[in-house]
Amino acid sequence: MRLKLTTCVLFSSLVACHSGAGQQAVLPADNAGSFAGLQNCERRVNDTLPRLEACIQQRSLWQHLAEFQKIADANPGPHGHPNRDTGTPGYHASAVYVANLMRAAGYKVTIQRYDYRKSEIAAAPAFGVPGRTYAFERDWFVARNSGGGTVTALVEPRRGASAGCVPGDFAGFGRGNVALLERGGCDFDTQVANARTAGAGAVILYNDERPPDGIASEARLIEPAKIPVIGLASYALGADLLRQWRSGSAPTARIVVRTKNLRGIDYNVIADSPFGDVKRTIVLDAHLDSIYGAGMLDNASGSTTILEIGLAMARTPTRNHLRYIWFGGEEIGLLGSKHYVGALTRAQLHQIAFDVDVDVTATPNYDILIAAAANSRMVKHFPPNVVPESKIGNDYFTDFFNAAGVVVRNYGGGSDGTDSLSFGLAGVPNSGILTQQDCCKHTWETHLWGGFLGNYEGMIPSHNGGCVDRPHRWCDNLSNNDPFVLELASKAVAYAAFELANRARVP
Repeated sequence: MRLKLTTCVLFSSLVACHSGAGQQAVLPADNAGSFAGLQNCERRVNDTLPRLEACIQQRSLWQHLAEFQKIADANPGPHGHPNRDTGTPGYHASAVYVANLMRAAGYKVTIQRYDYRKSEIAAAPAFGVPGRTYAFERDWFVARNSGGGTVTALVEPRRGASAGCVPGDFAGFGRGNVALLERGGCDFDTQVANARTAGAGAVILYNDERPPDGIASEARLIEPAKIPVIGLASYALGADLLRQWRSGSAPTARIVVRTKNLRGIDYNVIADSPFGDVKRTIVLDAHLDSIYGAGMLDNASGSTTILEIGLAMARTPTRNHLRYIWFGGEEIGLLGSKHYVGALTRAQLHQIAFDVDVDVTATPNYDILIAAAANSRMVKHFPPNVVPESKIGNDYFTDFFNAAGVVVRNYGGGSDGTDSLSFGLAGVPNSGILTQQDCCKHTWETHLWGGFLGNYEGMIPSHNGGCVDRPHRWCDNLSNNDPFVLELASKAVAYAAFELANRARVP
């Protein structure tokens, strides 16, 4: 059986179905009877897909999303802007909000506490080469989880292998030099680790596409680096340094990154259904923390999606057990999911049959993408069962969107940078959904989903990078989300969750 969508899904362009990409979305008036039915969803058994689908509606979703905005507004950060970052009162209040709703709906709720550490830039960083001026947060960023230090050394690219994805790429590398690495076919952590092993004193990671796609952005390292890491620098900056080296005048870079270490207590919110065989547990996860502000698209949207599904499934018996987890610390290194998976006994880990990661579900200038484990740059580190067994979840998402007449594609990065990576590395098959963020949407994407070139969110159309993951911009607020896309993506997750929860054999 397929869900019958009630949203506008056969898009020829965003403007045909939306109030305007990048503008404050205004919800249409609800039919009174329909809205009353939504209020009864938690009190009824939604044991068929049509009954579940009727409970996943944009008005109810938007109300939860608006509550996260209120929480962020009531808990401003040190810069005075709405905030839900890890370690802040806004994150704690978000966890309380989710826990109270799930507990009241009849779930067994566990608050998992753990200690976290993170590093932050302590002073204005510096980066330059003689005769060149590069602007911080325009031409280059410091990678999240960069190490600190002061380095003045020659910039050296890799000969014949600009990415540095295998140790052999660094044969003959000059110890102490600054490794210049183009973004490549592996994760940033691998590039940095290989460079450090080869003796690099610092790393410059630069984007791999020409403008406007090759703009500077903040790279995120999962593991804290031991050396300074510039990243991502723009394609133009990286190409400029490469040209200088190839001309025979290797540039000398001066890099200054001062960091400070912070520590505190973080929380995962875990809600277990009273139904289903716990030996076949299906996890639905979303990260609850933000970065640089309210974090409404990234990832109050995904948190709202699994919250609404959990409330709608509260009284619904299932063959397999459903567990909903809101992870902390995702933005600073997948801390919550790494702690959760690492704390499981072998027997507990084997009980988890599948993980569905929900990270960004309401992008105004959207794509529809599946986070397929096979596309991860970390795929060689997964146990051999993960990729073939993950196909089940990928297929459910594909079936849903095909039936709805909506184009769907696999995300190029797979599970990279999401909490499902922690499960994949531990041998748990996984899938997920995302609707894109930051910059930049290509022409081929507009042919598939409509919309505009440039930012997926934030100012549309524009190539300025969007609101998500952009320091000092503070614009990932409620207006950075689209209710139509939120409903569509949430129905897709509900479909996959329902099918996995009632499947006779998983995987």
